[in-house]
Amino acid sequence: MNFRQLHQGPGLLQIANVWDAGSAVLVQGLGVPALATTSAGLAWALGHADGNWLPLDEHAAALRRIVRVARVPVSADCEAGYSDDPATVADNILRLVEAGIAGINLEDGAQPPALLGRKIEAIRRAALRHGVDLFINARCDVFLRQLSPGRLVDEALQRGRDYAAAGADGLFVPGATAAADIQALVAGQPLPLNVMARPALPGLAELRALGVRRLSAGSALAEAAWGRVQRAAAGFLATGGGAEVYDGAAPYPQINAALAAAGPAHG
Repeated sequence: MNFRQLHQGPGLLQIANVWDAGSAVLVQGLGVPALATTSAGLAWALGHADGNWLPLDEHAAALRRIVRVARVPVSADCEAGYSDDPATVADNILRLVEAGIAGINLEDGAQPPALLGRKIEAIRRAALRHGVDLFINARCDVFLRQLSPGRLVDEALQRGRDYAAAGADGLFVPGATAAADIQALVAGQPLPLNVMARPALPGLAELRALGVRRLSAGSALAEAAWGRVQRAAAGFLATGGGAEVYDGAAPYPQINAALAAAGPAHG
């Protein structure tokens, strides 16, 4: 099943977002049907802040390393496309597509939604010219940024309809957690709905019943990894070893064997 078909249901596509080739191997080993990156985790792993600061060459190189070990389709979080010019964004996305990705996330952020619409149109035209079947997941930040207090659902629905008309294939609404809001977001626009894990989000069975087609972890797994390493490092510095370092750690042979199986050995 290709990446586009994974959004058509009836199941729920769960995306445990990765940030480098190693995390891709780890998550892939759990039997997932697809991989997707977290822009935050990937930027942090390369020593950059999240928020469109990641140099395009470094992003493309990181995606190539992930695709090299991937046995399933890979989607890339491309933030806002690293430009406000739609033609430049389309060129940037094509450079990332060359790494072998099957889909992208592209966000509106605090910018006018019409700008994301123009970016989507430019990307779709460029993809068609190059014969690329690219799944464009339009990220609507209305809930995440509380951009239209009192009318979040209506604003997100309007954006979803506009992004669909521009050529988007999916609608990602991070920050939406209430069941009634999610139900309205599914019913009121034509794109498969993607939501993001949050403590208040309904459980998997309810999300399926509501018609959600994709659930993403976002940066949560990368944040968890950073927190675990920070605690382990602090424990090591305080005690020289012990439970703080070793509790919950994956064994060296397990990690090394997974990476050895993922690709050719390098001398």
